[in-house]
Amino acid sequence: MTSLTAQDWPNLERYQEANAKLTPGDNPVVFMGNSITEGWVNMMPEFFIENKYVGRGISGQTTPQMLLRFRQDVIALKPKAVVILAGTNDIAGNTGPMTLEQIMDNLQGMAELAEANGIKVILSSVLPAYEYTWVPDKAPNVQIPKLNEMIEEYCQNKGHHYLDYFSSMVGDKNDLKEELTYDGVHPDKAGYAVMVPLVQEAINQVLKKN
Repeated sequence: MTSLTAQDWPNLERYQEANAKLTPGDNPVVFMGNSITEGWVNMMPEFFIENKYVGRGISGQTTPQMLLRFRQDVIALKPKAVVILAGTNDIAGNTGPMTLEQIMDNLQGMAELAEANGIKVILSSVLPAYEYTWVPDKAPNVQIPKLNEMIEEYCQNKGHHYLDYFSSMVGDKNDLKEELTYDGVHPDKAGYAVMVPLVQEAINQVLKKN
């Protein structure tokens, strides 16, 4: 028997009802991501509500899944900007082996879709992590900095905004600072408190360009 997950691999159903309740163009920024974005909305809902930001994170997702749902969860909402935070689950291998180049292909795909539809692009650095407790030997402490360098270079070449969370949150071992996380991968409220002014500054800069 085919599972529901297999039938809806990118989880297109997750936000269909919520999207239908929104008026396209009324929400200036959409946050596309995984559990880090979803957890942000859950832990700090007031940040999203007060700013009319839309969170479209799905726990466990990788960049190919996000790319498949990008049209309905971002473009159809007609935001002025999108904040993309993705890649750590790809490194973890959540949907199979992924090279850093393949991750970049998918990030680039999302950025190109946004740009083609008049949406400003903010590409976030992947948050630091020393290890993934659920999968050994993935060396995220090595892979994440390499991926972030690739993201930053791409943004410089294409004129997108590179949002550097990593530098403000990294510890001595390329880990996520202990005081900013509850499990070494996901931020706690203190972690999100570090991220809020960084993303707000990025949004302000990008929207001033309009």
